Amino acid sequence: MRRLDTLGPGDEPALEAFLLAHAHSSMFLRSNLAAGGIVDRGQPHQSTYVAAREAGAITGVVGHSWHGILQLQAPVGLVGDLVRAAIARSGRTVAGVVGPWAQVVAARAALGDDDTRVRLCSHEDLFALDLAALAVPAPLAGGTVRCRRPRTDELDLLVDWRVAYDVEISNATDTPELRASTATDIARLHADGATWVLTADGAVVAFSAFNAQRPDTVQVGGVYTPPARRGRGYARAVVAGSLCAARERGVTGALLFTGQDNHAAQRAYRALGFCVVGDYGVVLLSAP
Repeated sequence: MRRLDTLGPGDEPALEAFLLAHAHSSMFLRSNLAAGGIVDRGQPHQSTYVAAREAGAITGVVGHSWHGILQLQAPVGLVGDLVRAAIARSGRTVAGVVGPWAQVVAARAALGDDDTRVRLCSHEDLFALDLAALAVPAPLAGGTVRCRRPRTDELDLLVDWRVAYDVEISNATDTPELRASTATDIARLHADGATWVLTADGAVVAFSAFNAQRPDTVQVGGVYTPPARRGRGYARAVVAGSLCAARERGVTGALLFTGQDNHAAQRAYRALGFCVVGDYGVVLLSAP
């Protein structure tokens, strides 16, 4: 008999083992579990985890995260029940949905597939790379450009860039509330050692971050180059530089996802050695 359980202390090994069987598309869940634990107190990286169990084994899970995002890893036929249970048990409003595309479609159907709040619905390619095969761009290898951690006095610039990214990519509106939440997010990422910038001729020209991290794998996200500096390979170089640094501390793999129609980004990532290993879905909702 199948049952839906809210996971708690002692369930971590079983959940991690289940997620590892779907490692490419479970990085948000794996990273948040490691960083925030399995108990949901509403703090960064924490989620209410609801799992389907059959004969004691986890067969699917949905995490409703501290920032309202539903994170999916379940057979399509279980998604609806898990989504509804996770929302009821977390008590949170839904701000978005991420996971394998077919599961995201099923989650939207369970939520009523209401388009009025949708500001982004993107079918993306999921890419993976063995860091031993990373192709380092010549400007980075030759020192023409340099990738480094940002300084504290550069974080305001990164907030501006992340807001511009959200406006461009996810149809967000530049508001004081967005800027405040973005400043919090950038500060958290920076404290986690997940932010990177590229410099050329002494100027900061591109930004990248790891939106999920485990000792073996990092997931790249939020890559941004200001429009006036695009077309010079800066995005490719900042991603490569961040991955070189990750490789030096023992990380062996990298993941990322990008829109199927984002041809420039796809070319850049393929040039670094990334290959498509599946698909992914990202749905972001405006506040109700």
